[in-house]
Amino acid sequence: MIDFTEITVLIVDDEKNTRDGLRMSFEDEFDVYVAANMAEAHEVLKSELVDVMVTDLRLGGEDGMELIDQALKIPKPPICILMTAYGSVDLAVEAMKRGAYDYVGKPLNIDELELIIKRAVRTRTVETENVALKQQVEKRFNLNNVIGESRAMQPVFETVQQVAPTRATVLIEGESGTGKELIGHAIHNLSGRPKSKLVIVHCAALSEQLLESELFGHEKGAFTGATERRKGRFEEADGGTLFLDEIGEIDSSIQVKLLRALGERTFERLGSNKPIKVDVRVVAATNKNLEELVEKGEFRDDLFFRLNVVKVTMPPLRERREDIVLLANAFLKEFAEENNKPIRELTNDAMQRLISYEWPGNVRELRTAIEHGVVMCNAAKIALKHLPVFLQAGRELAFYKGTAATDSPAAIEPEDLNLENMEKRMIDVALGQTGGNRTEAAKLLGISRRTLQRKLKED
Repeated sequence: MIDFTEITVLIVDDEKNTRDGLRMSFEDEFDVYVAANMAEAHEVLKSELVDVMVTDLRLGGEDGMELIDQALKIPKPPICILMTAYGSVDLAVEAMKRGAYDYVGKPLNIDELELIIKRAVRTRTVETENVALKQQVEKRFNLNNVIGESRAMQPVFETVQQVAPTRATVLIEGESGTGKELIGHAIHNLSGRPKSKLVIVHCAALSEQLLESELFGHEKGAFTGATERRKGRFEEADGGTLFLDEIGEIDSSIQVKLLRALGERTFERLGSNKPIKVDVRVVAATNKNLEELVEKGEFRDDLFFRLNVVKVTMPPLRERREDIVLLANAFLKEFAEENNKPIRELTNDAMQRLISYEWPGNVRELRTAIEHGVVMCNAAKIALKHLPVFLQAGRELAFYKGTAATDSPAAIEPEDLNLENMEKRMIDVALGQTGGNRTEAAKLLGISRRTLQRKLKED
C-alpha cells in the first residue's frame, strides 16, 4: 500500500494564489514544494526526489512544456502533469507526446487533480515493481547465480555457457532436487531468446491425453470436455524456449508426435489435420537414465538421439560436498531476510552435520532443511536442535554411545519411545558416522545395503 504522505509533489505556477492554494490543499496528502518559475523548479528538481511535477503551461514568459522536456531528462524524472487555461485537444496530445502523464484545465478541480496524481503514482509504482520483479527473476536464473565452486559443477557451467547461445536441443539429466529446472532457466536467459517466453511442462504430472493436449493443443470437440479451441505449449513457446521436465515419463504414443515436432518444428492440434509451424528451442530434463530406458525398449531411440544433442549432467549433492557450505549460507541469508530474523550463521556442529549427510533429496532437501532451521531458530545461530529431526544426529549419537546425558530412559521424549523412531535414529547415526556412505552404514547396522535402501525409501 502506498503512503502518499511520502510522495513529493512540486507545484510550478507563476501565480502566487494558485501556488499557495494548491500547497494548502495538498500538504496533508503529499510532501509539497512550490516554485514560481523554471529556475526555482530546477533547484527543487536537482534533488532528484520529486515524484510528481504539476506545472502551468504559461510561466510568465516561460514555457511549461519546455520545463517538462527538461524535467524528463534528469536521471530520476518525475511524473509530469500539465495545467493550462488554454486547454485544447491539440495541447493535450502535444503534452502526452512529450512525455506528460496527463493534463488538467483551469480553473482547477482540486479533487480531480488529486485523483490524477494518485493514479499516476500507483501506475508508476506497479511499473517499477514489475521491472524489479523481472530483474529479480533474471538475476535468480542467471548462471552466475547457480551456486557451486566444486570440481563436479565446473563441467555443468562450461557446457551451459557453450550451448546456451546456440539453437541446440539440450538434455539435462540428474537426480530429483539437483537443480535441473534452474539450469533450464539459465540456458534460456543466456540464449538469444531471453526476452521471449520460457514455457515449462511437467510431463509426469499429466495423463497421456492431457499431456498431448497440453503440448499440442486441441480443437473444440476433439474429446469429451473440449468445449473450445486451446493452444498448446509448443504454440505458446513460439519464438522462445520449451522446457520439458521429466521427459522420461512420457507415453510411447506421445513420443512419436514429439519426435516429429522436434525434427520438423511442425505439429497438429488434437482434432485437426492442419499443420502448425513453430520456432521453438527445446530443453528437456529427466531424473532417469534415458539410455537404459532405450535399452529396455521403454523410450524411443530416435527420440533420445533427437533430445541428446548436448547433455548436461547435474551431479548429486553428495558428489559436490564442497558446495554445501555455500548453498547452506545462501539459503540461510534468503530465509532469514524473508522471515525477518537476524540469523547470520550455523553452529559448527550443525554445519558439520549438513556436510556429512547424504542428501537423497539433493539441493532441494538442503534448502528445505535450512528453511526449517530458520523458522525454528530464535537465537543468533542455527544449532543442531533447530534442524529437522532426521538431521539431529548429534543427539542420537550421544544416546547410542551411552553417555551420562542419555543413560537414562528419561532422556528420550515419551512420544519418541517406539521402535520405528528408534530405527530411524539408528539409521541417522550410522549414516552420520560413515559420512553418508550407505554401504558402510549398512555394515554398522548389520543389514544389507538393499534393506537400508528400502528403509530409507519408506522413511
